[in-house]
Amino acid sequence: MVQTAGFGKCKKVPESEIRHVWEEVRVPLEGRSYDILIGPGLLLDAVRYFEKIKPFTGPFIVTDSNVEDYIGHDLMTIFRQGGYDGARLLSFPAGEQSKNMGTLVELARSLVGLGADRSSLLVALGGGVTGDICGFLASIYMRGVDFVQIPTTLLAQVDSSVGGKTGVDLPEGKNLLGTFAQPRLVLADIGVLCTLPASEIRNGIAEIIKYGMIKDAGLFQRLEQEWWDVVNLEPYITAYLVKRSCQIKAEVVSKDEREGGYRRILNFGHTIGHAVEAASDYKISHGAAVAMGMVAVARISVARGLLSPEELDRLVALLKRFDLPVSIPESIPASVIVENMKRDKKVKDGKVHFILAKGIGDTVIVNDVTDQEILSAIS
Repeated sequence: MVQTAGFGKCKKVPESEIRHVWEEVRVPLEGRSYDILIGPGLLLDAVRYFEKIKPFTGPFIVTDSNVEDYIGHDLMTIFRQGGYDGARLLSFPAGEQSKNMGTLVELARSLVGLGADRSSLLVALGGGVTGDICGFLASIYMRGVDFVQIPTTLLAQVDSSVGGKTGVDLPEGKNLLGTFAQPRLVLADIGVLCTLPASEIRNGIAEIIKYGMIKDAGLFQRLEQEWWDVVNLEPYITAYLVKRSCQIKAEVVSKDEREGGYRRILNFGHTIGHAVEAASDYKISHGAAVAMGMVAVARISVARGLLSPEELDRLVALLKRFDLPVSIPESIPASVIVENMKRDKKVKDGKVHFILAKGIGDTVIVNDVTDQEILSAIS
């Protein structure tokens, strides 16, 4: 049996059914295409999938202190039992506060001490912070080594592990230092989600709702209709949601890998969301902040006649269904949020690019949203 999880309970998938739950998505990039494998129990077969990658030394598993305790050592044992005697485990303190250049340098020095060379393979085992740090490290260590993403949170499985964005934070803002670096493979084992608290599941659901808003009205409707199965992470619906989210992101990334224009639609709700995160000193989670940001930009969209009030109501109702916030705390001044947005890395020529909703399932990119519109939307 392999477990999957929900807000309050875990589901067991019989061994005979595991492979029927598995899904696969191809990210088509010229010369750098890779597969995303999705399903329960994938980590038990990790060695088999790694054999498809060119010969490498290691692997060097990069993880945080939380994931190290509950799965890191087990994964290293799996590799060593599979013939990879050089497998090593590196960890850093869990949390957004570790997402900085200091952590990156410490990990790089550890790799040097362990004898990692240009043929070494890094493995990002964890959530979005781990994926960002490990991907950035892989892109600059000895001018670039290969890496694999093994996301262990729903948010990372549906979003941050796919697309090649890496980065660390500065005191002035989130992800201001980083690179574009595509992984060789993504293994999204939905069985590991069983260990997550409800707040982490909600983080991932917020991003899935975003995908429905920007690209797939059918996905949005399915979330409305099957919310109870979504909450409890029933295996088939979970695999579908991860797959569909990855398909949408893969489609967008393949058209605009380095965010020249079209890829900006993936930031629906994020411009305000990132500003809220920074204003809260990252005490507000990413998913919660994105939920607040989606409602704010939806209000701007309604004010501009792009989105109907009824569609805004559906968005708010769906977020509430999953216990996600729909308004920004009064303790965070609106003026601070506006100022934080102006330091966002997506600002170009002094203008903040916003992704507005043109109905559920469609968007438009604009750069003429005024401060007054923002203040009205978040007040």
